[in-house]
Amino acid sequence: MKKLLALILTTVMMTTLLTGCGGKEDGTYKIGICQLVQHPALDAATQGFQDALTEKLGDKVTFDVQNASGDSATCATIANQFVSNDVDLILANATASLQASAAATDTIPILGTSITDYATALEIDNWTGTTGTNISGTSDLAPLAEQAAMLNELFPDATNVGILYCSAEPNSAYQAEVVRTELTNLGYACTDYTFADTNDIATVATNAAAESDVIYIPTDNTAASATEVINNVCLPAGVPVIAGEEGICSGCGVATLSIDYYDIGYKAGEMAYEILVNGADITTMPVEFAETTTKKYNATNCDTLGITVPDNYVVIE
Repeated sequence: MKKLLALILTTVMMTTLLTGCGGKEDGTYKIGICQLVQHPALDAATQGFQDALTEKLGDKVTFDVQNASGDSATCATIANQFVSNDVDLILANATASLQASAAATDTIPILGTSITDYATALEIDNWTGTTGTNISGTSDLAPLAEQAAMLNELFPDATNVGILYCSAEPNSAYQAEVVRTELTNLGYACTDYTFADTNDIATVATNAAAESDVIYIPTDNTAASATEVINNVCLPAGVPVIAGEEGICSGCGVATLSIDYYDIGYKAGEMAYEILVNGADITTMPVEFAETTTKKYNATNCDTLGITVPDNYVVIE
């Protein structure tokens, strides 16, 4: 009987932790935010998250925003510190942040944002849309088949496409695999050009530009933090870059089919409110996706390369 009672109490405690606070007695909440690296897309997602919760909770919510400067080991340090500080919820912005947070706690609710594929990031087989754990969030996955079709729309006469991404980012590898298949089906010859970190981006980008008619870069945090380097290689070489998201496109691309990172961050903030205040069960919360995408172009780079985009493309401001 005592063992049964202990088991029941343990189950109740775990359920309470995983489903959030359900309305804390003092009505205040501490949120830890671990952002992998600073660049416009991730910054926008973090801002959207904070705005959503601040609109709903005002000064009853506080944020501890930490930036890992692109280092996964620093993500782990930050996540463990959040656990030590007993935060009420963790926002993990980008895959390395999510993985570090997942390793740090299985009780504090974790919401991811700017995560391309949760199954890949968390090594989940037979993905159903929910993790069944203390993790949910929003995805920055754009329709990859449509991105490949956009490349074909703009460059139907190209032959060789270089796919440039960081080999240390599993979600980038996932996107590269999908886009490679789509582009191959469209008749392009595709070659992967991977870099391990920012130290070898210039060399790898130079090789890609020398051997490609067009370069595709997925939503890749390392590339996003080094767009100036990539642009300084590809633009003088006359090789256009199709980007997986707007931030990369504005830095080194010509066009993108992009989601709005502020919107997915804002949605994650709304999910956080449901967990913290209304007691929503994070273990059954489906991962949410962006509702709309927009074809956008970098006017400066297009003008430099003599590229004219269709009328339904929106200029990146």
